[in-house]
Amino acid sequence: MAPPPPATLPLTQRFLALAQTLQFGWFVGHLTLLFSAIRYGLSWITFNYYSTWAQISYRTAFVAAAATYGIVVFKAYRARMRAGARQQGGILSLLADENVQYLAMALIWLFSRQIPLAILPFSIYSVFHVATYTRTNLIPTIQPPQQVAPAAGASPSAKPQVKPSAIADTIGKFVKEYYDTSMGLVALLEVALWFRILVSAITFAKGSWILLVVYTVFLRARYAQSSFVQNSVRQLTARIDTYVANQSTPPAVRQGWGTAKGIIRQAADATDVNRYMGSSGSGAPKKAQ
Repeated sequence: MAPPPPATLPLTQRFLALAQTLQFGWFVGHLTLLFSAIRYGLSWITFNYYSTWAQISYRTAFVAAAATYGIVVFKAYRARMRAGARQQGGILSLLADENVQYLAMALIWLFSRQIPLAILPFSIYSVFHVATYTRTNLIPTIQPPQQVAPAAGASPSAKPQVKPSAIADTIGKFVKEYYDTSMGLVALLEVALWFRILVSAITFAKGSWILLVVYTVFLRARYAQSSFVQNSVRQLTARIDTYVANQSTPPAVRQGWGTAKGIIRQAADATDVNRYMGSSGSGAPKKAQ
């Protein structure tokens, strides 16, 4: 993330310099997503799911999501082009980028029928992105850090000390304290969303089977890259195992669950992208931004 403008500039010029960056557009996109999600949430709470404002808010949230992830993907592509680097691993390596995955899903949700649960994972990500940008860029631009007088006997060549912003410190503590818990919640919501789509597919809702296939591919990629998704799946599997192991569970249910687990495990092994990417897939995946 680019540093804030120099503190020597007037406030207006500092803010204009900040607003002219792609990163600021990324921030505005996440902020728009949050406001749209809140507005849609109010419509959902009052059972006005398909009112004009609800539909506008829902679609605007995913337009903003597509814009933010599109900016990140574009910046990564531009950086590679400037460095003269070529994409290693071809299309599979590109699809392994979490930002590409979320960009694709944002576009899919934008043109699909409304599923309220789909907006929540994007909203949680946006909370932390907005908070981090506010702490590292917006606050230092509006209120540049003040230098603290050096202590007696300090070396003249020592790096000058600055007084941290109380608001920035509070935001930093919030992000540090709740990030892992929130990412676990995102993973749980993404797994729950798969079951929500499955129910729609079973009831033959329009386009639900295609959506189920696409989202299954997305969730498979998330499982390969995210320890939070892996933990959520393991916890869900353990709960089902406990229920099935109960003496009152019919043998047919136990056998069916065992067969289902075997099929899922084989499908997961067959769709392991790293098997087809060779050494190019060994690098750490890019985090969603």
